Amino acid sequence: MMEMDAATFEQLVVDELDRLPDEMVDGLENLIFVVEDRPEDGSLDLLGMYDGLALTERGQYGMGELPDRIILFRESHLAECDDEEELREEVHTTLVHEIAHFFGIDDTQLHEMGWA
Repeated sequence: MMEMDAATFEQLVVDELDRLPDEMVDGLENLIFVVEDRPEDGSLDLLGMYDGLALTERGQYGMGELPDRIILFRESHLAECDDEEELREEVHTTLVHEIAHFFGIDDTQLHEMGWA
């Protein structure tokens, strides 16, 4: 398992967010990105999670709503990767995957597009 402290991993996530194309991030509203060590069940199986209501499922949505969250799990990523280059690629892929869920793209569509 790779080792990287939380602050360094969070900066890597910010760097990878900055590398995403503008057309992918321009529509992200009322959304926060969070880094946690592990999923609630303590497993290392889940790399990321979208916690919210996809744009395609929203009706009356607006003022006063808590932000949706995209959560990346640091220890899961570190367990999956052998070096920083591989880690950056995996974080990038996880961000794209979870942002797609925000836009209403499900896992089947992501598999077809090669992002799942």
